[in-house]
Amino acid sequence: MTQPTPGSTEDALTGVEVARVSPKPETDTIGGRTLKPATLMMGHGYDPALSEGALKPPVFLTSTFVFPNAAAGKRHFEGVTGKRPGGAQGLVYSRFNGPNQEILEDRLGIWEGAEDALIFSSGMAAIATLFLSLVRPGDTIVHSGPLYAATETLIARVLGRFGVHWLDFPAGATREEIDAVLSKAASGRVALIYLESPANPTNALVDVEAVAASRDAIFANAAEKPPIAIDNTFLGPLWAKPLQQGADAVVYSLTKYAGGHSDLVAGGVLGSKALMDTIRAMRNTIGTICDPNTAWMLLRSLETLELRMSRAGENAAKVCAYLRDHPKVEHVGYLGFLAEAEGRQADIYRRHCTGGGSTFSLYLKGGEAEAFRFLDALRIAKLAVSLGGTETLASAPAAMTHLSVPDARKQALGITDNLVRISIGVEDADDLIADMEQALRAV
Repeated sequence: MTQPTPGSTEDALTGVEVARVSPKPETDTIGGRTLKPATLMMGHGYDPALSEGALKPPVFLTSTFVFPNAAAGKRHFEGVTGKRPGGAQGLVYSRFNGPNQEILEDRLGIWEGAEDALIFSSGMAAIATLFLSLVRPGDTIVHSGPLYAATETLIARVLGRFGVHWLDFPAGATREEIDAVLSKAASGRVALIYLESPANPTNALVDVEAVAASRDAIFANAAEKPPIAIDNTFLGPLWAKPLQQGADAVVYSLTKYAGGHSDLVAGGVLGSKALMDTIRAMRNTIGTICDPNTAWMLLRSLETLELRMSRAGENAAKVCAYLRDHPKVEHVGYLGFLAEAEGRQADIYRRHCTGGGSTFSLYLKGGEAEAFRFLDALRIAKLAVSLGGTETLASAPAAMTHLSVPDARKQALGITDNLVRISIGVEDADDLIADMEQALRAV
């Protein structure tokens, strides 16, 4: 993290005494014990002494930063433009970096043990910047399905206009099915393997280990292996850590659980430093970085992330247990039920997940009319898109977030008219059950 600081050292290029950035050493261990992410969220990457003793980081509202001398300015831009490896050292311009953004990136990486992290102005800005940094005309993107509708639109309709192709496999695909798709794609250049797990909105899990093994086998003799990136918004960082299963990059809509209060929009990408440097160069060019105020709000939210996600997860388990046997419910797509189930999805769950999350798919008996009656009757849960906030939200994906998806593809992926997506919040669980109970009476 880079902050203005008192003190000086001699600039190697000029011999002139200049101000330097030197936060105090981080306390990451005590007595040989590695501190947990929930503890590190309270101060990692920030030294109060560098900001007039402020306990919390101020919001650094500035568009540009003052260089101590011209030689330092040159060195900064050598890093920004890639003429010198290692990226920017220090602060240059708020399209590139800033104190709030850098503290946030430091803390985001902690949750999954990532070497580096980048933040963006939205989840889709993160995804678009990731794609643009890796894809060339004529390349193929291989992805799991379904994806968030805007991601599918970006791949098929936007990048498709520039000669980018795509192939996909279903979220629950076997190793053999994944091998078949990757082998077909390998006839050309595969720029990226992009996953979303659980899939939005069906909650189907992707076997990340199988995808990584397939990639490594099929591209064993290739000049370059396509990186694997995965949208981990639904379960991360508390209930899933895909970097441990072989993913190279993890994508987040930080709007959701990381922000968690439905009052900001942001995105993130975490992974190896080499891959993040490639993405950072594109972000510097097109300016998709998160603003400092939003970064500051995310720093506030990360302090309670574990508490909020834990409470929401506990609530979801209770609500889904009630809904599971209701006579007007056809099926509840709640991952927690997989813990004691059999089959491929249950196997993936036990290898990849540490909890069932708090967002699930509710399939009502009937169709769109029944789904709409249920949604309109809810009194505590709010009828709104998004997820991962402190409040409970419900929506009809087929008619809302995934309306643009062709009907045939929606049916093939299980995005049916009777599907309601519910994101459970931190309210009292019994109150939420009472709300679901009275809403089901309207169905």
